[in-house]
Amino acid sequence: MKYLLGIDFGGGASKATLLGEDGNIVAENTVEYPTLYVEAGACEQSSTDWISALCENVGAILSKSGVLPSDIAAVAIDSATHTSLVCDGDFKPLRNAIHWTDTRSRAQAKALYEKYGEQIFEKTFHKPDTIWTLPQLLWLRETEPELFSRVKYIFFEKDYIRYFLTGVFCTDYIEAEGSMLFDCRTLEWDAELCSMCGVDISMLPPVRKPMDVIGSVTEDASAATGLCVGTPVICGTTDTVMEVFASGAVEKGDITVKLATAGRICVITDKPYPDRHMINYSHIIDGLWYPGTATKAAAASYRWYRDTFGGDYRELDAGAAEVAIGCDGLMFHPYLNGELTPYADPQLCGSFTGVRATHTRGHFTRAVLEGVSLSLLDCKTYLDGLDISYNKQATLIGGGAKGKLWKQITADVLGITLRTTESSDSSLGSAMLAGIAVGVFKDAKSAAALCVKQDSVTYPNPENTEKYRRIFEDYKKIHDALAPIYRER
Repeated sequence: MKYLLGIDFGGGASKATLLGEDGNIVAENTVEYPTLYVEAGACEQSSTDWISALCENVGAILSKSGVLPSDIAAVAIDSATHTSLVCDGDFKPLRNAIHWTDTRSRAQAKALYEKYGEQIFEKTFHKPDTIWTLPQLLWLRETEPELFSRVKYIFFEKDYIRYFLTGVFCTDYIEAEGSMLFDCRTLEWDAELCSMCGVDISMLPPVRKPMDVIGSVTEDASAATGLCVGTPVICGTTDTVMEVFASGAVEKGDITVKLATAGRICVITDKPYPDRHMINYSHIIDGLWYPGTATKAAAASYRWYRDTFGGDYRELDAGAAEVAIGCDGLMFHPYLNGELTPYADPQLCGSFTGVRATHTRGHFTRAVLEGVSLSLLDCKTYLDGLDISYNKQATLIGGGAKGKLWKQITADVLGITLRTTESSDSSLGSAMLAGIAVGVFKDAKSAAALCVKQDSVTYPNPENTEKYRRIFEDYKKIHDALAPIYRER
């Protein structure tokens, strides 16, 4: 038996999945690490934490499974898109990585939009916003000029971790599409876009295909992780497309609803849908795309709530389950780091509104779950306005899919049937991708047919859906009332 190792790096944790060539998951492990909020608007991560999580995850997977390192046929890494790390000429990090949810580049994004908005949109299919690498690098150049002058290489998160394993500097075209430095029509780094933030193309990694074998585990990496020297390492790609793949979404019209660090609703299409409130990325299958809407803080909101106020998820869920729909007027807006669809407004702030003395901890917990699901309804409403056809049943993916209560709330709020699989984690997608790369699986569709296994189906309650439609009207009114206040700050 040969095995495939996929390792994901998300907003607050790394998860590893060991997959057998028979399509069955052999072992899983998760290691949490912090996101660093060093000042207002900042969201940073330490590359040291990434590497520590990598080593701990590999060791735990080998220990749990009893699999010999020599039986691992290939390794693949994925991570959240456009989280960048600047390094010096010796490939050593110059500072913490700037996470994609960092909003300190608001002024730079605004200036880029006003001066180059149409040029940027034409090449990248997106409008300048704080989530993209281009305005973040411009912010770094303007606020930390001495440090910026020493930048020689720019990594994206998974690429730095893979560099630790192989010593090879490269990225994939889906990751590059998320940088705002890449022409999505020609699939090349664009000198004009790079010049907008003072970056030379030589600083950026060569672009490969996600399924390319780009190197192998070095002696140093073997000593640190326990993997065998020479184990093939593939290029890999970004977490969302790996989740989409792991859910079995490989055909036009398939739809996924994501409850992970961020929330997304993605539809598999045969072309991009350039729109200023949509995010467009290529699928790993040639000719397919997965355009979608996005809310910035989905499971991240629940984790923030847990970490700030205490408790564990099971205890919190139990309390929330005792509270009626609508939380007796208490409402949460999950704009902890601004918001994407349909506002593209980095200055929005999270809020609890309608608080009364009768509200309990359970009310606040349920309000967080409902607020995130209502934000996804905002996303779905916008998506539906673009007239993109999709299947009636969606696959729910991400860590939030594990919660029975949150699944039902989301199905009721969106008014659609939600299917879950035994695992839709992006680390499973990466393991499947590794299998394709080394010939264990024929192609993406055959890998999905073998490895993706249905777990549950959650049907919406029409009565609850109607209640949430009325609640959503108030949700929108509260946004509209508070947004001007946040913009004045």
